[in-house]
Parts: sequence; structure tokens; C-alpha cells
Amino acid sequence: MSVAMLWVVSPTSEVFNGVGFLEPARDGNRILDSFRYSSRCKNVISDGSLNKGRKKRQSFSSMNADLRYAFLGCSSLENGGRLSLTSSMVASPAGEIALTSEQKVYDVVLKQAALVKRRLKPDEDLDVKPDIVLPGSLGLLSEAYDRCREVCAEYAKTFYLGTLLMTPERRRAIWAIYVWCRRTDELVDGPNASHITPMALDRWEARLEDIFRGRPFDMLDAALADTVSRFPVDIQPFRDMIEGMRMDLWKSRYKNFDELYLYCYYVAGTVGLMSVPIMGIAPESQATTESVYNNALALGLANQLTNILRDVGEDARRGRIYLPQDELAQAGLSEEDIFAGKVTDKWRVFMKKQIKRARKFFDDAENGVKELSSASRWPVWASLLLYRQILDEIEANDYNNFTRRAYVGKPKKILALPVAYAKSLVHPRSSSALLNS
Repeated sequence: MSVAMLWVVSPTSEVFNGVGFLEPARDGNRILDSFRYSSRCKNVISDGSLNKGRKKRQSFSSMNADLRYAFLGCSSLENGGRLSLTSSMVASPAGEIALTSEQKVYDVVLKQAALVKRRLKPDEDLDVKPDIVLPGSLGLLSEAYDRCREVCAEYAKTFYLGTLLMTPERRRAIWAIYVWCRRTDELVDGPNASHITPMALDRWEARLEDIFRGRPFDMLDAALADTVSRFPVDIQPFRDMIEGMRMDLWKSRYKNFDELYLYCYYVAGTVGLMSVPIMGIAPESQATTESVYNNALALGLANQLTNILRDVGEDARRGRIYLPQDELAQAGLSEEDIFAGKVTDKWRVFMKKQIKRARKFFDDAENGVKELSSASRWPVWASLLLYRQILDEIEANDYNNFTRRAYVGKPKKILALPVAYAKSLVHPRSSSALLNS
């Protein structure tokens, strides 16, 4: 998912990872103590020694790294971008009604949308509290955001450029969320993932709770604590992302798409719910808050499904298969076929269906991007346009995602940026008004 932060965590100790600390809590003013480490953090960032890591589930977008996290848009599979609550329920063998993954996720969407509606005033399109002073000084808080900016600029270049069009408050908040997602992902997806235990993730979640209580542990936590105090961001998507990390510790197979859907939400869709309150909805938008957040899941799901389809061979070499087992069986394929890594007619047919599903999510995501505030659309459009081209490259490779990694070349990336920018300037309501004038 992400990119840099390197963590080494054993069941009994936490060690400096190059960007922050995961240490036992100390009594007293922890935020002031943490800032004493800032010079070492700065040195590691500036000298480029952050671990690049594997990019299984990238955060936000970048010309050199995956673009998943910029914004998550979303939808259901069957209903043109809207979840059908009825179809999201299934009967258990005992006759009880069980919620599908789509329904579980939709409940989180409704909660976040309700929080935004409570916090927003009728005449405001952005709910930002006045400056607060954390223990220490505003200079230290500014330095914390600068650290986040440096990380985002180094590892998500394209997305970072897009954030510069946002208001200062929004772009700083997005940088802080990017860094937290990156650090979280590296817990289980970095080179030191073998040192991570469920207990370590429990400690990371307890640390998250402290952030939302205004008790940041280190400098990077301080930036996020300030962000969540200013914007109507709910803690649940952050908890859910950590739950996705827990899944990666023990789960390497997915029986059906319902299971895979939930995993994709945990590791990617959550960022949409974190990001939309920051990016803001366009004042001229007539879409409901719920529909924007519902659409906000689609891009995350689309990007994560694209990651999965791109990395089939790489994941297989790690003993993992992120493909619906029942759909593989229906196509006449088995785990042995995946591990053998041979492109057959059956595999091509299977891949065509998987790519079609991912493209449907991309199509639905566009509806959400159009409703964002104008200053926030460009990095999101860039993410969407660049990332969906990976599917084209898989097709161009004759569906050989076993030994060939599909990627978008630099010339195509450069060409996509002005297209994304042009799209970001147009809101559907404004276009309609102009045509009708």
C-alpha cells in the first residue's frame, strides 16, 4: 500500500524506524519529549534513507509509486454506483439475516457523512476550527507538518504537486493523513513485517486513540492530532485500516468477492472516508453527503483491485492469492495454476472478468471526484486516470501478470496530468448551467 516508514517491533520492545518512534508510553508531557527526537527524524528523511519497501497497497498517488490513496470513490457492483441495502443482506444456514461486506462498509459511510453534516454550517463548505496551540509551540507544530510534507513530496510526487493547489489547511491535513497511512501500512508490508505481532498492532491502535484524544506521542502524530481536531474526521476508518493490517498477518486466501471487498475497504477504501472531509465537497454540488461518501469508496476499491491484478505473480511467490477462490473455480482454475504462473485461455477469460469489475469501480468513482471542491480535484483525477491505465497495460501484456509487472510509462504519465487538470476545472453543475444559459 504505502511507501517509506520502517518499523521494527517485537512483542516486548519498540524501536526507532527512521521517521517516528513506537516506544513504551512515558508519564508526563509526551508531546514535548517526542519533539526532542525531531532532529534525528529530519536527518533520516533528508538523506533519503527511508526504506522504499514493497508497494502492495500504496498510499495516495505518485508518478513513481502507486496512486491508490488520493481519494476513494465508490459504489456497489450492481446498482450503478449506489448500494442496495436489500441485496446486501444474505440469509445464513440457520435462517438468520447476515450483513454482507458492502452493508458493513455502508454503515461506516453513513456514520462519517452524519458527522460531516453535524459539523458543517449552512454557509460554509469547509469546517476548520481556529488555530489551537499544542503543548510546546506553534513552531513545533509547523515543523511537524513540514515533516509530513517532505515525506509526501518524496514518495508521492504527482499527488504532492496536486495538493499545492489546495488551501494551506487542506493540504497540510492531507499530508498528515498520508503519513499516518504510510506508517500504518509499513507495519505489516515493509521489510521488517516479520517482527510485527498482533500485540504491536494493538499498541498502534491504542496510540491512534490517544491521537484522537489530543495526546500525540511524536511529531508526526502531532500533525494528525491537529488535523482531526480541525476537520470532521471520524476515527472508525483509521481503526478499520489497522484491522486490514491484522488481516494481512493471518489471511492469505479469500473465498469470494464479499471477503475480498471487505479487505479492499480496510486497506484502501478507508482512506476515502479519511480524505473527503479534508478535500471538501464543492459548494455548487447538489449531491447528498451520503452519495459522495458512497461514491468515495469506488476509487479505493478500483485501485486496490488493480494492485491485486497487477501483482498476482509477486503475491503468489509470497504464498498469497488475493483472488476470489469461487471465481477461480468457476473459471476452471486452481491454486496450482496460479503458482505455476502460466497464461492460458482460461486465465485470459478469468482476467477479462476481473478487469471489467475494476473498471466498473473506476467509472463509478468519477461521479465522486466531480463533486469534490475544485481545488482538490486535480490530484484525485490524476490518480484515477493514471491508475486505471495499469489495467490497459495488463491487457497489453497478454494478461501475463505472473512474470511481467504492468506499469504506466513516464510519457503516458506526463500526458495524463494536463488531462486531469482540465477535468478538475469542470464541475457538472457548472457545465449544465452554462449550457442552459
